[in-house]
Amino acid sequence: MRQDLTAAAMELFATQGYEETTVDQIAAAAGVARRTFFRYFRSKEEAIFPDHDDTLVRVADLLASADAEEHPLDVVCRGIKEVLRMYASTPEMSVARYQLIRQVPALREREIAVVSRYERLFTRYLLGRFDAAEQTPPGWQRGGDDDSMLAEVSAAAVVAAHNHVLRRWLRAGGHGDVEAQLDHSFGVIRGTFWPTPPSGARRRGTTLAPGAIGDGVPREEPAAVSALSASPSGEVLITVARTDAPLELVVDSIRAALASGNPV
Repeated sequence: MRQDLTAAAMELFATQGYEETTVDQIAAAAGVARRTFFRYFRSKEEAIFPDHDDTLVRVADLLASADAEEHPLDVVCRGIKEVLRMYASTPEMSVARYQLIRQVPALREREIAVVSRYERLFTRYLLGRFDAAEQTPPGWQRGGDDDSMLAEVSAAAVVAAHNHVLRRWLRAGGHGDVEAQLDHSFGVIRGTFWPTPPSGARRRGTTLAPGAIGDGVPREEPAAVSALSASPSGEVLITVARTDAPLELVVDSIRAALASGNPV
């Protein structure tokens, strides 16, 4: 019945206009009474949107049940993927909905309001994952504005990536592996906002003092340990590389920097 009402609403909106269509007309087109319509939807604009209320509950449950050892941004990415799958489950309907929303300002406003609900949910989750006992990057204002800033920016980035990928997929007619496209976007965001922590770590990254070797250092990286403790009087070389960069290229860049005599 929900699908029948949605199909009737979209057909009427497309043929006679959104403002001109009433709930009574939608119900009649679906062959049901007005009260039946309101058993499924609270308004006519809600009739063409997926069931975000149930999806929000599923996402909230996913966040609440996530393993504490899992990277928090990975958890958020898994959460927003539930939204993507909701659209991808009915490609033709999603494409038609997208085309209609682009034409009706009231529907675009509702879509924006729905997006903000996911952002707030993810922001609260990320902020709750900041553990005051953890080490923090230099300059980080623990318990201050930096916490809320990073949580909001990270949540907004994940949602924006989802929306960008989803719109691109919809403009392409709902064809292609949209989940793979979203995973790629998540990788870009994760590398931009959150360093990759060691396996099993709860933190966003590893902060090491010069010469310090402890549980925060991955045991499979003896070269990094040696570099930190090699000589207390030596200069410090800081290298930034993509996680998917070939190792030989990373090593070559380090050698070149050391040979230049200006390693920092």
